[in-house]
Amino acid sequence: MKAFFRLGMSLAALCFAMPVRAEDDAAGCKDHPLFNRMPGYRINSCETKKFDARDFPASATLDADSRAAKVETVEGVQTYIVYEAQGETEHASGLQIQRNYQNAVRSVGGTVVAEYGAENSGKALVDESWGAGDRATVLRLSKTGRDIWVHVHPYNGGAGYALYIGEREAMQQAIVANDVLDRINKAGYIALLINFDTGKPTIKPESFPQLDQVAVALEKATGLSLEVSGHTDDSGSPELNQALSEARAKSVMKYLTDKGAAGARLTAKGYGQTKPVADNRTEEGRAQNRRVELVKK
Repeated sequence: MKAFFRLGMSLAALCFAMPVRAEDDAAGCKDHPLFNRMPGYRINSCETKKFDARDFPASATLDADSRAAKVETVEGVQTYIVYEAQGETEHASGLQIQRNYQNAVRSVGGTVVAEYGAENSGKALVDESWGAGDRATVLRLSKTGRDIWVHVHPYNGGAGYALYIGEREAMQQAIVANDVLDRINKAGYIALLINFDTGKPTIKPESFPQLDQVAVALEKATGLSLEVSGHTDDSGSPELNQALSEARAKSVMKYLTDKGAAGARLTAKGYGQTKPVADNRTEEGRAQNRRVELVKK
């Protein structure tokens, strides 16, 4: 049986909540397995991506542009659901929606990362793709070993609310040792999208299988020498990005040598934000720029 979190409501709210049938929801849409919905609400629209990246607000403090001063990039399954109340005049308040989700996540050991009150009405918090609402809350929990971020964004006084869920997980391994060698021999390099801890050179475990395949490739090609090149997006200062890219390149090189790759055939160098391959104005572009390349020497 799928586990989900019950969202409670006051007795008064339950009295006016209208029953919602599956056919009332937008075609192809359903609740996320982790959460049921507020009573009396239907799904207006939805979208799920099996693997993508999204920035979640990670600070209650806003900058001069009314954006969250700190964000957390979550790579993995992304779910977006918009709920709207069935009743035209009676529905839960935005605060009631906010508190219900907070209580549900706290009840299973999760935390409230940030909360935005009515004074933040109309602010998108991250970028315009989030839309603007009356208030918002960002939650975090762990389920079956996955790091899950939740953003709840009521609007129109609770007449509707948007639910964003990002489930951090590794991208399915797509390259194997032979692919590594083929791409390096044909193009002279291969780009690896290695996941690191935010702002650190620590490699996340989900990237180990990809690097293991690189180590196997290096064992096969005993005459191959490579530069391990670290690259970042343009978030932060150029000086910090330069240092971070170099540290990450060295971290990858150490991982490979610990797996048996001949250290004499590898060098590490950081390029910071100086060699972007995509537009840093989009999250997709920034994700592509945060990479490690293996360059044939």
